[in-house]
Amino acid sequence: MSTLVQKYNVPGPRYTSYPTVPFWDIDAFSGREWKEGLKRSYSESNQTEGISLYIHLPFCEHMCTFCGCHKRITKRHEVEGPYIRSVLKEWQLYRKMLGGRPQIKELHLGGGTPTFFTPENLRVLIEGIFRGGDRHKDLECSFEGHPNNTTKEHLQTLYELGFRRVSYGVQDYNPAVQKAIHRIQPFEHVRRVTEWSREVGYTSVGHDLIFGLPHQSMEHIEATVAKTRELMPDRLAFYSYAHVPWLKGNGQRGFKDSDLPDAGEKRRQYERGKELLAGVGYEEIGMDHFALQSDSLYQAMASGALHRNFMGYTASKTQLMIGLGVSSISDSWYGFAQNVKQLEEYQHLVDSEIIPIYRGHLLNAEDQVIRRHILNLMCRFETSWDTADTYLPQLDNTVPDKLAEMVRDDLVIPTGKGLVVTEKGKPFIRNVCMAFDLYLHRKTPEKELFSMTI
Repeated sequence: MSTLVQKYNVPGPRYTSYPTVPFWDIDAFSGREWKEGLKRSYSESNQTEGISLYIHLPFCEHMCTFCGCHKRITKRHEVEGPYIRSVLKEWQLYRKMLGGRPQIKELHLGGGTPTFFTPENLRVLIEGIFRGGDRHKDLECSFEGHPNNTTKEHLQTLYELGFRRVSYGVQDYNPAVQKAIHRIQPFEHVRRVTEWSREVGYTSVGHDLIFGLPHQSMEHIEATVAKTRELMPDRLAFYSYAHVPWLKGNGQRGFKDSDLPDAGEKRRQYERGKELLAGVGYEEIGMDHFALQSDSLYQAMASGALHRNFMGYTASKTQLMIGLGVSSISDSWYGFAQNVKQLEEYQHLVDSEIIPIYRGHLLNAEDQVIRRHILNLMCRFETSWDTADTYLPQLDNTVPDKLAEMVRDDLVIPTGKGLVVTEKGKPFIRNVCMAFDLYLHRKTPEKELFSMTI
């Protein structure tokens, strides 16, 4: 395994979209065409599978140095009300464009720190959203909570509004690691919010763990997993720290590169954590995710319904996802569009009744085919191109050449017009997807864009 890690540890995307954001053709992007695609997607899917909403709540009181997400650091909570009004105004602009009442199947609050907001303001937000849309019969609402500031009132309020899933960012329990990433949160805080969540009635409680953090050792991983097993969250994200200090606005400068475990050690940390989790009943889901068999994420995988989008893995697939809030990304299936990243510009555009997108990508026919194959690989570890709507000539010439070394290393098995990823190959799924990424084939990035795949 160590030889394979050295061979395949290269910069690569996590494939929450295809094309990945650095390869969007922003020069050819047309807001008018994107809106037409969004309306087309809405008419095709709203009355059946409904739509998804992602709401970005960007405020945090402290900068975490492991985080590459878009956020605004502040302790001024008077920002909450104006921001919520802007989000609801943006939602109103979308509803006016789409017409009718959207069937909301999935709603997720991400950040930033959603629990930066008071329970009362979160109620204003969610009630405002549902005044403009109907609850789909299979609605799933979820949010990301910070163990240090999530209160029982937060949990009770959101539960009353229909939320049944919550995830908490844990990362690692070791004090030295927590200090390095500027995320100090005792185990008792995590225990408290996990137990509160279950008392209130949440049916899926998740924890996010990270390996490969600064100063993190195998003993830290084992200790963190041992504490996680005490609480037995329903699902887990256990993923590699993505070191991307060159991205503007993130805080990954609080430690030196030499403080990070090397690629081989990171892989060993993952394999050891996976072994310990499997020992108590966690099943591996796609890439870097685990769930108990009672959780909807496992059930979606077992039934072939697992989906992946800008929110990561989800048990609820919709063709149309609208992103609300600063920096959010919308996905119409025919195109992507991202909101402006500066808070003041976002609020100005919304107040001017302008949907606040600033860049995007319109998917051509080739993009849509490759996107399907990458989704298949990320969600089911296999794909095939034996029908007209899944075939491109590159799948019989360029892609096999890119996969040849992986075939020799027993990471993938060709199946005629298709392939299956082996158990040995699953840790390298990002590399397998890269073999299908025609944008990477045509233009090797000239500067750092992606974190390392291992």
